[in-house]
Amino acid sequence: MRTSGLRKWGLWLLFSASAGAGAAGTEQAITLRTATGSLAGTLSLPKGTKPVPVALMIAGSGPTDRDGNAPGVKNDSLRLLAQGLADAGVASVRFDKRGIAASAAAGARESDLRFETYVDDATAWLAMLKADKRFSTVNVVGHSEGALIGMLAAKAGDAKAYVSIAGVARGASALLREQLAPALPPPLAKDSERILAQLEAGREVADVPPALATLYRPSVQPYLISWFKYRPSAVIEELTMPVLLVQGSTDLQVPLGEAELLHKAKPAAQLLVVQGMNHVLKEAPPDKARQTGTYTDPKFPLAPALVPAVAGFLNKAAKD
Repeated sequence: MRTSGLRKWGLWLLFSASAGAGAAGTEQAITLRTATGSLAGTLSLPKGTKPVPVALMIAGSGPTDRDGNAPGVKNDSLRLLAQGLADAGVASVRFDKRGIAASAAAGARESDLRFETYVDDATAWLAMLKADKRFSTVNVVGHSEGALIGMLAAKAGDAKAYVSIAGVARGASALLREQLAPALPPPLAKDSERILAQLEAGREVADVPPALATLYRPSVQPYLISWFKYRPSAVIEELTMPVLLVQGSTDLQVPLGEAELLHKAKPAAQLLVVQGMNHVLKEAPPDKARQTGTYTDPKFPLAPALVPAVAGFLNKAAKD
């Protein structure tokens, strides 16, 4: 296990869990205590008393909470996935990242935050779960940006199996460049490219136009530098555990080609294309206008094939 980051952030593996009212065997609050504050999560348990596989679920980028929600976005995608997995005999832990929701107090100053901070947190959660006798195997399920965090944590924490949902293969800077180029007027696009190139080279940039300050403000640049150095297609090659790659056919944020590139890098992985599944794991048509509701209304169901595929993979990995 990589421990340098754990020492740096002063993580230790004390934890507590308390059952919700009437929630015996269903959902419990669970906490990872760290030197900079506690990380809050939810443990979803199947019925029964025998040891079961458990999946650490890692949310995507930005202020996304344990349930897959963010300001202006409420779809409960990860909560619904956790409930579905529990019904299929797989426990899960989903958590608020440091600085987000109930883990807000554990947040570092933005200028001190690094991509590895999230990896170290996930690795600490895995170590905690491995010490819990209720679980037969400990696995990782990462969504979007959480897929890369999950890859690195799965390797560092020696997870039994790893699932990528809507994960990307190319580096974050390549995707950002692709998204920004057509959206910015030519002068700003040129400035953005200049800044990206410097950050990719590991150098902070002082001259940032006000129009791009939200993306490239000085306090976030150290985090971007730490994130940009990873290429998921290279990281996944190093995984030795069973791998499942899941990609929705109607995902408007991450194209199918990313999953195909990950599969090319890791041919032994299983690749599952869920027909009609969008980026928030809901059954949705391919046009943007008709997908809007799935991002903001939890009543939209998950794509039907998702839970059986993930649960079947993790249950099989537990028996191998």
